Amino acid sequence: MLNKLKIIIIVLSFNMGFSQAPDTFFTKADAFFKANVANGKVNYAGIHKNQDKLNELLSLANTVRISKSDAKKYQAFWINAYNVSVIKGIIDSYPIKSPLDKAGFFDKTTYKLGGKSITLNDIEHKLLRAQFNDARFHFVLVCGAIGCPPLINKAYLPSSLEAQLEKQTKIALNGTFLQVNTKKKRVAGSEILKWYKEDFTMNGTSEIDFINKYRTEKIPSNFKLSYFTYNWNLNKQ
Repeated sequence: MLNKLKIIIIVLSFNMGFSQAPDTFFTKADAFFKANVANGKVNYAGIHKNQDKLNELLSLANTVRISKSDAKKYQAFWINAYNVSVIKGIIDSYPIKSPLDKAGFFDKTTYKLGGKSITLNDIEHKLLRAQFNDARFHFVLVCGAIGCPPLINKAYLPSSLEAQLEKQTKIALNGTFLQVNTKKKRVAGSEILKWYKEDFTMNGTSEIDFINKYRTEKIPSNFKLSYFTYNWNLNKQ
């Protein structure tokens, strides 16, 4: 009887640790981003000198277990896990000028997160895009380059995720993701719009329709859309 009681206590403690891990992860991730990100740029040099907080955060991320059914918490966790892992990938090869300088940065290098050994592409394409029809992921997953959407200096949280997704999508589509030439009736967009066109044209809508949903100054439907070259230079401070 005593042994059974010990087993029950161990199991309960184990499960309690997993249930508390997401909240602890969000708190520590928020502190990490606040300390190391400003104006969308990352203090890679500073993180490289002292990697303790980064490694602690990633170790904690590996203890987190969240069901897809808890959608907002699941999405917030994996968005943060992606952004932190990008920083880890860069730090492990620092100094580099671009994430593309490291072979297999997105599709070969693995990270232990949520009890899985996965790549950045796994997170983006299998755990997020394949599970939820939401093109706004492209404006919060930050690949470590200037051409990416800006990295915010806070964690994405379940309680505020919807507002954060809306805000970052509006910032991108009213900012550097588009170059509008009214005289020539043209608009040039980030290559992200080209690479993931299927995400921006779901339900029979056009890319311009998606853009205008978030634009303050709407793009006329007769404007021709092209794409400018992605800037893969490192998003460093």
